[in-house]
Amino acid sequence: MSGGAVAGLIASGAFAVLALFGCFVLLKLGRIFDEAAARVRQTGIAIDEGTARVRQAGATVDEVNVALGHVNKELDRVDAITANVQSITTNVSSLTSLFAATLGGPMVRVAAFSYGVRKAAAKRTRSEVESRVKTQMKTEKAARRGAGPGAGGAGAGGDEAVSAGGTSPLAKAAGTGHGRQGGR
Repeated sequence: MSGGAVAGLIASGAFAVLALFGCFVLLKLGRIFDEAAARVRQTGIAIDEGTARVRQAGATVDEVNVALGHVNKELDRVDAITANVQSITTNVSSLTSLFAATLGGPMVRVAAFSYGVRKAAAKRTRSEVESRVKTQMKTEKAARRGAGPGAGGAGAGGDEAVSAGGTSPLAKAAGTGHGRQGGR
C-alpha cells in the first residue's frame, strides 16, 4: 500500500466518522424537533383552552353587564319611589301641622270647658249635699231641744241610732249607709 492509499483510507475513515457524527447530530436534532413540535401542540391546546376560558369570561362579563343594567333600572325606580315617599311624608307633616293649628286649639278649649263643667257640677252636687246635711242637722237639733233632755238619751246627739244598727239621717243625706260622706 502506498502512501496515497493510506491517506485515502484515513480520509475515507475520517469522512465515515464525520458522516456518523452528522447522522448522530441529525438524529438528536430530529428528537429535539419532535419534542419542540409536541410542546407547540401542547401550547396550542393550552392556548385553545385559554381562549375558551376568555370567551366564557367575556360571556360572563356580558351577563354581568346586563344584570347591572337591570339593577340600575330598579335603582332608578327605587329613587322615584323614595322621592314620592319623601313628598308624601312632607304632605302628611304639613297636614298634621294644619290639623293641629285648625282643630288642636278648639279641641283643647273643648276639653278644658268639659273639665270645668265637670268640676262645677261636682262642686254644685257637693254643696247641695252639704246644705241638705246642715239643714237636716239643724232640724234634728231643734227637734231634740223641743223634746227635752230625756228623749235623746243624755244629749248624745243621735249616736245611739248608728250604734244600734240604724242609719243616721246625716249618713242618709250624704248618700252612704256607714255614716261617712261620699265623694271625698
